[in-house]
Amino acid sequence: MVAAFLWGALAASSLLVGYLLAGRGLSNRIIGLIMGFGAGALISAIAYELVPESANSGWSTAVALLIGALAFFVGDLLVDRIGGSDRKTIAGKQEAGSGAAIFVGTLLDNIPESLVLGMGLAIGGSISVAFLVAVFISNLPEGVAGTVNLAAAGHSRRRTLWMWVILVLVSAISAAVGYAVVGLTLSADGHLAQAFAAGAMLAMLTDAMIPEAYEHGGKQAGLATVLGFAAAAALSTAG
Repeated sequence: MVAAFLWGALAASSLLVGYLLAGRGLSNRIIGLIMGFGAGALISAIAYELVPESANSGWSTAVALLIGALAFFVGDLLVDRIGGSDRKTIAGKQEAGSGAAIFVGTLLDNIPESLVLGMGLAIGGSISVAFLVAVFISNLPEGVAGTVNLAAAGHSRRRTLWMWVILVLVSAISAAVGYAVVGLTLSADGHLAQAFAAGAMLAMLTDAMIPEAYEHGGKQAGLATVLGFAAAAALSTAG
């Protein structure tokens, strides 16, 4: 469980890297391309790491995917209504929103990924390098966008830093919880839980990350997405 906590913290630590990069001259175009790369890597990790592991469950896998997507949809809708609809917007459009909504929305985006890291460690006995890298890269532009939008909403750099630190800790705890659910609860079906999280992540990718990548990265975002997919696929199949 300690290992799951540490891996979860490492995967989410790129939020802090994004915080450091925000406002340091990194163009929106570059951030969009990184976001596209991260989205492709996550899609690949879902396709190669999560869904195949759940395939033996048959129709249950499809149901778990749909329920996960629906859970994210409902949660995202609630976050939008309390002022967090633009939390992933690179250009900083969150003036009318709230820091709490950005915080809750980022949690909504990151908890499924962290749970999967912990579950994967409990099920397979080792961490998936491909999934870890995909989550790390996808969190980087989210850290930049979140920092920009928190600043637009009137939050100081110091307060924003503490929010990201708390998010990293919560992500680490979520990874430990994912490990505990599989490792300590004999009746838990970790593979179906992974499929649920995969559905939530796919909904998140199509809802925010991919549209934002194309808006700021242009047509090259498609190439970056494929490159991210290919890189994660190579890591998944290398072992």
